[in-house]
Amino acid sequence: MEHPIEIQFRRLSPRARIPARQTALASGFDLHACIDAPIEVGTMPVRVPCGVAIAAPADADVQIRPRSGLSAKGVMATLGTIDADYRGELMVTLYCLPGAAPFTVMDGDRVAQLVVSRLASVEWAEVADLGETERGAGGHGSTGVR
Repeated sequence: MEHPIEIQFRRLSPRARIPARQTALASGFDLHACIDAPIEVGTMPVRVPCGVAIAAPADADVQIRPRSGLSAKGVMATLGTIDADYRGELMVTLYCLPGAAPFTVMDGDRVAQLVVSRLASVEWAEVADLGETERGAGGHGSTGVR
């Protein structure tokens, strides 16, 4: 088994909650809002501070992802990548889909999840031909609707 990825963190507020799994088999660590006053979320994106900063190692892929419970209500979190050299506060960008009811974020609310995986070592190799496949250059929707 591979060794765990160590993510160093720093609380930027005494109220900040450390990202945590809600169940033993969850893949994501919930991120909590750390705010002084409620934030109204509508169709225009708003940034919600989480009150923590992290230092991820260079071999870690750290992503902010939506929570399914909020998505089911039409409250979307944008996908975000936390690069290994970023040291600022974790922020979650939220917005409501058109037609969804406005949403109020309160201090401590779970607003997104943080998913951590290992980055693959990649080397780019320029070639004259990529070879043929059945799909070829077929793009979005080229393999069918369902």
